[in-house]
Amino acid sequence: MTYEEINEMMQEMDCPFSYHHFAEGESPAPPFLLFLSPGEHTFSADNLMYYSFKQLDIELYTDKKSPEVEERVEEILRQHHIFYNKTEAWIESERLYEVLYETEV
Repeated sequence: MTYEEINEMMQEMDCPFSYHHFAEGESPAPPFLLFLSPGEHTFSADNLMYYSFKQLDIELYTDKKSPEVEERVEEILRQHHIFYNKTEAWIESERLYEVLYETEV
């Protein structure tokens, strides 16, 4: 997927979103999403790269547990045939839940 395709998919999730972070003081009220590509895995042989799998992390931030928003995000990922691993954490300093969807595209 290209950055543009990922951006379009993020729009379907119906939450404010940004790549990597919002500018200081511009973070919207929760729920909101961040997405980033922290790296990539490649398939290569004979000193040639044949294919690249880009890592895509989608982070959902909420101020209270929100199964409805999580389901909406997960449904969009399923519609785009994107396999994900999901983890959740409480960020005390921000007083927010983070639900992390780790994928490769």
